[in-house]
Amino acid sequence: MNNIIEIKNLTKNYFNKRALDNLNLDIESGKVVGILGPNGSGKTTLIKILTGLLRQTKGEITVDGHEVGIYTKSIVSYLPDRNFLYNWMKIEDAFQLYKDFYADFDEKKFEALLDFMKLDKSMKIESLSKGMHEKLNLSLVLSRNAKLYVLDEPIAGVDPVARDQILDAIINNYNENSSMIITTHLVRDMENLFDDVIFLKDGEVVLQGSAEALREEKGKQIDDIYKEIFGE
Repeated sequence: MNNIIEIKNLTKNYFNKRALDNLNLDIESGKVVGILGPNGSGKTTLIKILTGLLRQTKGEITVDGHEVGIYTKSIVSYLPDRNFLYNWMKIEDAFQLYKDFYADFDEKKFEALLDFMKLDKSMKIESLSKGMHEKLNLSLVLSRNAKLYVLDEPIAGVDPVARDQILDAIINNYNENSSMIITTHLVRDMENLFDDVIFLKDGEVVLQGSAEALREEKGKQIDDIYKEIFGE
């Protein structure tokens, strides 16, 4: 199977702090991969380099065989860990923005997701709760027919009802011909989504592999392995 992502000796420094430390990593196509670690482990830095929002200090990263650039941005659908829409917008405006900006945006899929999430195009962004924000953002991101979906902490800080809806939307709308990366520290809620897991600590990979194989090898759930590694 081909790799959707290949990373060699990737390092990112912020002044005196090293966020990624000589990272080497391959991610197979067609998988849902969890990148797991607490805040400050390097997850978001890695994602931002992958999506072209940050430049690495050194090392190489390719997506679908290409260096990060115009092509890779056209095939990656990215959900950041914070709201990215303007408060003056209505959901209709966000819809038009995505429709105009992304050639692979699927209007019918978005309409179906809005219906599933119980959101209406007339709603104002500033009136949405945090959970509703997350559901809207995810609906926009999943409505692209992308080659790679990258979700950064998609259920952080939302209530249990919104969390369940978000997880159901991910499961029901994931395209098996695509790949998906999800970063999270809320492992218990998400571990059943993952084909493979990567544990990131202080900018380094400390454990990785098939989620099922690790469960069998360790005799534990992924959440328990996480707690063992990070002492939580």
